[in-house]
Amino acid sequence: MPQFAVILPAAGRSSRFSGFQRKKPFVELKGRPVWLRTAEHFLNRTDVSQTILVVAPEDLEWFRETFKANLGFLDMTVVSGGSSRGESVRNGISAIEESVEFIAVHDAARPLLTSKWIDQIFAAAQMHEAAIPGLKISSTVKRVGSDSVISATVDRTGLVQAQTPQVFAAELLRKAFASCRNLAAATDEASLVEAISQPVHVIDGWPMNIKITTNDDFRLAELYLNSLPKHGGLGGLHPEVEDLPG
Repeated sequence: MPQFAVILPAAGRSSRFSGFQRKKPFVELKGRPVWLRTAEHFLNRTDVSQTILVVAPEDLEWFRETFKANLGFLDMTVVSGGSSRGESVRNGISAIEESVEFIAVHDAARPLLTSKWIDQIFAAAQMHEAAIPGLKISSTVKRVGSDSVISATVDRTGLVQAQTPQVFAAELLRKAFASCRNLAAATDEASLVEAISQPVHVIDGWPMNIKITTNDDFRLAELYLNSLPKHGGLGGLHPEVEDLPG
């Protein structure tokens, strides 16, 4: 069975997430922090040998102290992030064992997954070496100028909204990062792989796999949490952790 390492970036500034005392990955979503709900989707999988959470340097000491009870029984590695997403993921990659065959990068602020969805993207990565989920855009797309006036209607044919997990053959992703001259400009891992002329396969994404960016996203995640398709629970990590939709 191919082995996967999973990197969960949680080092962002959460600048569009207001009204909470902490950044979005650390806020409790129906009783448990967002980062933990996200991590649990991967921690009990037999094909995942490493799960790495990337936390901002200024949050690292607080995080280890606050969540030391969780970290005590979770098989996770916590590393310090960089000044951009790309640099944070690179730090995560540096903690991955050489024996790992595939690397998945999944936003720590996307806690709404199922085991079936992960199965699908992992299988696509094994077949194509590079795979991401993407949501087809159904609404009309407008380009708007700095004056808030529509400048064009954009043809949405072939357009998708990229999601995570984004999954790649380990050596391929390492090569893409090594070749990048400006990690600060990278908004996702697929763009780095595209830049070295490697095809990235896209599978159909999942509308409920939202990234919590704003307060409205958080409220939507609360509504979605108990409505996910059930494909096997996430229990068994700890006697006090309740089953989640898988």
